[in-house]
Amino acid sequence: MWAWLFARHHGGKFILRIEDTDQKRFDPNALQTLMEALRWIGIDWDEGPEVGGDYGPYVQSERLEHYQQWARWLVDNGHAYYCYCSSERLAEVNKQKQAAGLPSGYDRRCRFASPQEIEQLAAECAAEGRKPVVRLKMPLEGETRFNDLVRGEVVFENKDVQDAVLLKADGFPTYHLAVVIDDYLMGITHITRAIEWLPSAPLHVTLWRAFGWEMPQYAHLPVMLNPNGKGKMSKRNPPRDAKGNIIPVMVHDYINGGYLPEALANFLIGVGWSFGDEREVFSVPEAIERFGDFSRISPANSALPAEKLEWLNGVYIREQLSLEDLAKRLKKPLQEAGLTVDDARLLKVAPIVQTRIRTLNDVVAMAGFFFHDTFKPPTAEQVIQKKMDAAITYRALEEAIPLLETVEPFTLEALHTVFSDLGQMLSLSNSQMFGVLRVAVTGQTVSTPTFETMEILGREETIARLRTVLGLL
Repeated sequence: MWAWLFARHHGGKFILRIEDTDQKRFDPNALQTLMEALRWIGIDWDEGPEVGGDYGPYVQSERLEHYQQWARWLVDNGHAYYCYCSSERLAEVNKQKQAAGLPSGYDRRCRFASPQEIEQLAAECAAEGRKPVVRLKMPLEGETRFNDLVRGEVVFENKDVQDAVLLKADGFPTYHLAVVIDDYLMGITHITRAIEWLPSAPLHVTLWRAFGWEMPQYAHLPVMLNPNGKGKMSKRNPPRDAKGNIIPVMVHDYINGGYLPEALANFLIGVGWSFGDEREVFSVPEAIERFGDFSRISPANSALPAEKLEWLNGVYIREQLSLEDLAKRLKKPLQEAGLTVDDARLLKVAPIVQTRIRTLNDVVAMAGFFFHDTFKPPTAEQVIQKKMDAAITYRALEEAIPLLETVEPFTLEALHTVFSDLGQMLSLSNSQMFGVLRVAVTGQTVSTPTFETMEILGREETIARLRTVLGLL
């Protein structure tokens, strides 16, 4: 989200480009899922799929001619070369290097082969039905330097950098070639990417210089680590919290988990970036106003504070949503639980759950009983409160029914008064008296408050439920 905030702060354009050149990992459904997730959390794009723009197409697999053309240009101008080595030979080279205690990597055989050797290698490659790849001629000596917006000057020894493959045998580019060409052709001025791409930076700097193009500014950002601080967050190996529960990684998991997009955006922006003023709750527009540069970003990777998101989501539910908006958002999890939702009743339920839930999905367990087709009574054991027995519980409910039939008005305040008095008459604490009534009318031990619940259910339904529970006792 930081790149989007930066673009919005400066009135620039945010580009969505789909980098799908790794055909082994291509998923035809991923693009739609990605765009749905971005839009849900509030990220829009000025150019890209479904939007268009002056520099399309914005899907790399539809831009192969650009990469192939510029790969040939690099070879023709002495900045790259064709490599005819088979995958078997490359594996053997790595095996030998490992045995000798050397770093793995290509031995540059085709870079230094004589014209006669190249001719023979090319013939062998063709005879085996293979096509060559194109590799970058990385400088063998000296240093590659560039300024990073987060990390300052970064220096690499060229001797430690491999001759990376730029164009694969299938005609698809690698990430290294494709992004440099696309960033130039699309007029990109600022590039933000994860710190894990920093080791590839000298390859890209070398390519920019080989092409003679002005290089954009780079910002290599910290990544989000597992909550224990060990290892990067991964959808293949999702992290777990202290109780062993899986922590979602994909945005759609949070959508389905009952989180608000405003809360998740606030959370993600703040992991590794400081809003200032020690504020932890802020809106996206407020973040845009402050995101003028990358100076507030910590270069260190940050462990995911998983428990903070649930707290933050609860804050947004309590403090940022109107009752009408909250009711509208609560409808989906209730319906997905198989419940038939009455909108008028849901609007009454919204205020009594607003301060008690941390995710939208919590409403199902806490207040789903309001929308059951039939009353599901509790067990006798659930109704009986601490330091009470069946007899006194029965009497409390029996005495409650005449009061419910006559109390006026049938409101929270009036109900609270008459049942406080009844509790005193029966030598019961408010906790005991109110607890009996709450479990009796809701059918569950964890639920919405007693008298707010009665007021929403209404006189007749409340009395009917107490009579049902009396039968259990």
